Amino acid sequence: MERYGHGGDLVTAADEYGLSEDGFLDFSSNMNPYGPPESVGRLLCGRWRELARYPDPAIRSFRRKLAERFRIDAERIWVGNGAAELIDLAVRAIMPRTAAVVRPSFSEYEEAVTKAGGRVIEIPLSAADRFDLPERDVRRVAARTDVLIVGHPNNPTGRPADPRFLRDLARDGVRLIVDEAFIDFSPEQERLSLIRLAAESDRVAVIRSMTKFYAVPGIRLGFVVAGGEWIARIRRLQVPWSVNAPAQWIGEALLDEREYAERTVRWIGEERAWLSGKLASLGLTVTPSEANFLLCRLPSANGGSIGPLDAGTVQRLLGRRGVLIRDASRFPGLDGSYIRVAVRLRHENERLVSELARVFARAADGRPE
Repeated sequence: MERYGHGGDLVTAADEYGLSEDGFLDFSSNMNPYGPPESVGRLLCGRWRELARYPDPAIRSFRRKLAERFRIDAERIWVGNGAAELIDLAVRAIMPRTAAVVRPSFSEYEEAVTKAGGRVIEIPLSAADRFDLPERDVRRVAARTDVLIVGHPNNPTGRPADPRFLRDLARDGVRLIVDEAFIDFSPEQERLSLIRLAAESDRVAVIRSMTKFYAVPGIRLGFVVAGGEWIARIRRLQVPWSVNAPAQWIGEALLDEREYAERTVRWIGEERAWLSGKLASLGLTVTPSEANFLLCRLPSANGGSIGPLDAGTVQRLLGRRGVLIRDASRFPGLDGSYIRVAVRLRHENERLVSELARVFARAADGRPE
């Protein structure tokens, strides 16, 4: 399923399990299950003739609107073809010889460093500590590397960093790339986010995604906030017209979707707690999360009675029944006892719980297939 390194690959799933792409309930990608706001459809219908024009190469209107939203200088903002492009550009702009990366975390951090010719120094996270940043280890490693790259909240754990700790690191001279792709789902995002610090510092870059919270991954849109020279280097490295016109229009429209955003934050808090409880009742160990996904350890890893089920087997058995999850062993630092599931709407989450219960019951009877 993770042939290309990510979830949400319905084409591969259709090939693998013999179902149509529309025949899956997808818990493998972390999108807002409400789908795109209605304003996106109206906008595309109303402006399609403008596709005959080139997009604004400086993405000025969207950047101005972002600057107003976050009360920062538009010159400290740049926009990219999704957060993945901006991670790559932010790393290449500084060409680190060494970079500190926690494990487990988003694989593109390590890939970006390696492609830039740098060497990754790993900082292992511990399940016993809920996968929180080990501050002493982070300080020790960050002091001898050129940059620390951290997810905030982290993927696949859903754990945020302590923003005071990150600010202390920046104050002490540590260069930081902070990936806030999932921070919109937290009601604490104003307190947690380091965007204001990044706008005022030459050593911090914050990367945000527009596509996960607003369920528009097909357009590829994200932005980075950093010091002026860092932004200038990112701009020079980026391919011209990387951000197409519909992405720019949609980005502006999404910033006006206050009611959608408030409804999503209310929903995720309630539904994440409900799903966590149901998964725990099946014997899974659920990592507390501030994102719209949950990292879970299978019951067999905890001495449960469901037999030798690993993440790959559970993924395959569910996939045959039209339910997609992530095999979290694909994240360096995790083994085959971990899966990751998105939080979706209640009736969808109920099906996930039911299908997992069925898989576990059959395994306990000695007939997992």
